[in-house]
Amino acid sequence: MTTHSAFQALSPTTLAGVLTRDRIMDFGIHPLWSGMPRVVGLAYPVRCAPGDNLMLHAAIYRAPPASVIVVQAGDLDYAVAGGNVCAVAQKRGIAAFVIDGVIRDLAELRQNRFPVFARGVMPIPGEKNIVHPLGQPVTCGGVLVSLGDVVVADEEGIVVIPADQAESVLKSAQIRAAKDAADSLATWEERHRERIDSILRDKGYLD
Repeated sequence: MTTHSAFQALSPTTLAGVLTRDRIMDFGIHPLWSGMPRVVGLAYPVRCAPGDNLMLHAAIYRAPPASVIVVQAGDLDYAVAGGNVCAVAQKRGIAAFVIDGVIRDLAELRQNRFPVFARGVMPIPGEKNIVHPLGQPVTCGGVLVSLGDVVVADEEGIVVIPADQAESVLKSAQIRAAKDAADSLATWEERHRERIDSILRDKGYLD
C-alpha cells in the first residue's frame, strides 16, 4: 500500500489525534457540497492577491495531476474560481481545491462532483492582474502549507502533514486506528467512565 492510499484509509479525526493543533485547518473551511468523498493529495500552494484570482487560474495548468491545490486568497469579497476553472482542473486530474477564500458557480461543482473546500460562495469574480510565485508556502485556515505536504480532507475537517513527517505520522495514525477498531463500545465506556470519575474525584466533585 502506497503512502497516498494508506492515508486515504485514515480520517482527519484519527490523524488529528497524532498531530499538533497547528496542522489542522479551522472549521470555516469546509466542503461546499454534501456527500463529498475523502480527498488525499500532495499540496500545491497558491497565493492570490486581494480581489484577484490570476494565480489560481494559472495553477490549474501547472499543478501535477492528483495535487490538492491549496489557496491563500486575499479576501472574502471576490471569488477565486468558478465552474469552468473547476471543470478544467478536474479534467486535468487535480484532486481538489482547498481555499481560504470563496468561489462561485457552486451548482456546477456539485453537478460535476469536483471537491472544493472553502469558506463559502460569492458570485463576484476577482480580477487577473497580480502575479505571485507558485508553489511557495501559504497560510490556509491557519496552517502553513508547503509544496508536497500531504493534505487529507473530508467532512470531518482538513489536516496537513509536513512532507518530511508523512511516514512517521502515518505509522502513528495507523496504530491509533487499529487500537480504536479493536475496542468495543462497552470496553470504551467502562474505561471512559473510570477515567472521568477519577478526574472528578481528584477535583473534589461529589455526586
